[in-house]
Amino acid sequence: MADLFSMKNRVVLLTGASRGLGRDMALTLAAAGATVLCAGRTVKELEGTVRAITRKGGKAHVVPLDITDEAAVREQVATIIHQHRRIDVLVNNAGIIYREAIVNTPTELFRKAVETDLIGQFVLAREVGRHMLARKYGRIVNISSVMAILGRASVAGYVAAKHGLVGLTKNLAAEYGPHVTANAIAPGYIRTKLNVALQENKEFNTMLEQRTAAHRWGKPEDLRGPLLLLASDAGAYMTGHTLVVDGGLTTILA
Repeated sequence: MADLFSMKNRVVLLTGASRGLGRDMALTLAAAGATVLCAGRTVKELEGTVRAITRKGGKAHVVPLDITDEAAVREQVATIIHQHRRIDVLVNNAGIIYREAIVNTPTELFRKAVETDLIGQFVLAREVGRHMLARKYGRIVNISSVMAILGRASVAGYVAAKHGLVGLTKNLAAEYGPHVTANAIAPGYIRTKLNVALQENKEFNTMLEQRTAAHRWGKPEDLRGPLLLLASDAGAYMTGHTLVVDGGLTTILA
């Protein structure tokens, strides 16, 4: 059974690999045998991820990339294919979040969230997808959020983009089959540096514990199994699906 989840000899392009969930995903994929191409804008932090992987005997490389720069995406994808001969798996993890009431949100701020959290994923899935279709193999894993199912005040751009990413995932599945799968993971509230303010909010913590069947925050390691399922051959018959990993937050009424 372990062979089903193995990433041995796979080349993975992972965006947003510099910190938080992205760094944990990079370590997870490398531990399963993949060569992980750690993409993002902050090279110094990406180098930290690569060092953490190589110290454990894994294989990883830094890929400087701004996913909102379409020309740079095209160039970097071509470079990767030339250097590594293939991209077996694309994990669209990079994203941003702005917190502001809609009535106070400038259009440009909303647009920037959508460009980073949705359009960037579209461009990468298109450019990498052409290569995967030609090779007749590929796994695309889009990292969405429970905010693709729910709404929450003050994060309109993020919520809109994550809803859109679920729709994009379905369309990718429809167009890229049968040899390329496209799925999404919708994490619940996971303890990372991104949401320290919420972690320190007693009222929010009480609400979260009441609203989740697991009665706790998620941890980065809670996403490791779902990620390997969708990135490996274990999930070969899954496509167009959004796998919600939220401790029961969106499925119970407390």
